[in-house]
Amino acid sequence: MTPLHDTILRHLRTHHFERMEPLAALIDMDGTLYDSMGGHSLAWHTLADEIGIPSTREEFYLYEGRTGASTLDILFQRAYGRDATDEEKERLYRRKTEIFAGMEPPRPMPGAREMLGVLMEAGLRRVLVTGSGQSSLISRLDRDFPGAFLPGMRVTSRDVTHGKPHPEPFIRAMQIARVKPSQAIAIENAPLGVKAAAESGAFTIAVTTGPIPRQEMERAGATVIYDSMPALAADLPALLLQLFTVKDCCK
Repeated sequence: MTPLHDTILRHLRTHHFERMEPLAALIDMDGTLYDSMGGHSLAWHTLADEIGIPSTREEFYLYEGRTGASTLDILFQRAYGRDATDEEKERLYRRKTEIFAGMEPPRPMPGAREMLGVLMEAGLRRVLVTGSGQSSLISRLDRDFPGAFLPGMRVTSRDVTHGKPHPEPFIRAMQIARVKPSQAIAIENAPLGVKAAAESGAFTIAVTTGPIPRQEMERAGATVIYDSMPALAADLPALLLQLFTVKDCCK
């Protein structure tokens, strides 16, 4: 048995699955498909400075995956001991969006097109699962990754009540793809997204595309971890084959 075989078997036993049958891939956007987290962290830090709330750029990497409303609640709880009002959330998230839109547009993550190509070649349904409502990026998907996401195969912050780290976005994505947890893989780059995906029961692949260390991904519940998107893209055909072939004979 290989280490990957053991990892898959452990996933099966944790979730009481007899086997995996990957039919859908649930894919994060920021930091996974786009090299955008540097811009997002700077935009949030700039906004916090504008409204007089102390922050660091680094902390916003740890909030990655949260909805904008949730991130604003964290800032307001720190500064004022309360959540932001609906009016404050709408106004301040609009301002954060303006700051981000004024920056140099982020580029697709190296290896993302190749990763999506493998999934498309394998016939897996692809569902975008993002905590963002940032239309400037979402509207680019069809141009940057043609054919990767069919109409309706997207879950954004506007489609859920609870954002990451709650599993609702991934549960909703499984409903859209018409699959069970044993038929889904998730691809994420941040601990909150990893936690949400793992708690949904999906086979959760973490990719360390930013400054967050592997240990944080492990603590969040990642099933497997890759050090880069090109590394995942190169290994993905073999990983999918293993997922189809490993079976828990004790079931």
